[in-house]
Amino acid sequence: MGDEVYVRLREHLDRLPAGFPPESGGLDAEYLKRMFTPEEAEVELAVRPVPEPASAIARRCGKDREETERILEGMARKGLVLPVPAGRSRLYMALQYMTGFGEQVLAFGLDGEGARLCLDYHRRSGFMAGFADQRQMRVVPVREAVENLPRVAPYDRMREVVASQKVIALTPCPCRVSNRKAGVDCGHPVDTELSFGFVAEWRIANGFGREISREEALRVMEEAEKAGLLLAPTNTREPIGMCMCAACCCHWIQGLKLHERPADHVQTSFQARIDPEACTACGTCLERCHMEAIAEREGYVEVDAGRCIGCGLCVPVCPEDAVSLLPREGADKPSPTYLGMFARVAGERGLPLGKMEKVMNLAPLPLFMGTWKALHRLRLAGPVINFMERRGMI
Repeated sequence: MGDEVYVRLREHLDRLPAGFPPESGGLDAEYLKRMFTPEEAEVELAVRPVPEPASAIARRCGKDREETERILEGMARKGLVLPVPAGRSRLYMALQYMTGFGEQVLAFGLDGEGARLCLDYHRRSGFMAGFADQRQMRVVPVREAVENLPRVAPYDRMREVVASQKVIALTPCPCRVSNRKAGVDCGHPVDTELSFGFVAEWRIANGFGREISREEALRVMEEAEKAGLLLAPTNTREPIGMCMCAACCCHWIQGLKLHERPADHVQTSFQARIDPEACTACGTCLERCHMEAIAEREGYVEVDAGRCIGCGLCVPVCPEDAVSLLPREGADKPSPTYLGMFARVAGERGLPLGKMEKVMNLAPLPLFMGTWKALHRLRLAGPVINFMERRGMI
């Protein structure tokens, strides 16, 4: 098959909401080879972003069911496709690259050479800036920065969100792991990614994370804040997961920093302000800022509003209480659901799935999965998938 199947695979992945941008020097195909074997690439071309049995995927890719199921199971173990339990069998669903199967690949699937290839692809393809522009993640302030503010939206109070979850998984930060494998060690904690509910159950069941209590999750957050990591949940009101990021290794933060005004490319509800009368220009806040949003002046420092992303890390370390957070004027709300966010991203890229944003915003992830299981039981899934394919939705 040579490289041809990987050319088709890149095009296939680029039709999913977040895309997979080309790289003119061929790094895109070389990177895909690190993730997919040729037979996995062939099967991936037949997997759709809705749950289906192996038999349906086998018919589409021209292989027998047993062989297709064997390949799909191997892909599920690598985190390349999402296995969905359905009674005694499993359904399989395509994942986009990022956020999607890329997290499992970066955290578990690359050696040192593969990690360096990943970093080169991200930089040279424009992936990092494009990923930042999609606003799949957002910034919420650390607790100390907002505990005295009168109006903070429930989705911005992440400690309360975490404390309300029934199932929580702790997984390694994919960016930090891949950077370490590539020879770049920032020294920050590695086990800093939380996921909740359906996603947590999947990661726990498939060995990508371990289940932790709410108390342990809150301790992880506290340690991350002490280490100067910013809190970055998925840009949804439906609780899905949260990373704890730093500019030294996070591909998303590095993508934001490529922009002259990162604040225009991020979902955040707040912005920092420094009182020049109280500021003594001690410089403590400069050391905590990942976005280089604080500038030194003669006798005081000030915030560059175009670069501040409202993480609040500068607030609790100021010895003079000169730093505070203010609500950001005109801040958008996160998407109601995870799938609604993907539909928004698809629409912004001009993909047909974007037309489904309003509908997808009514479908939390467990409801979506339950609906597709019911459609398969009633033998209605096939006609629905055919309709969606004719309309270019999947």
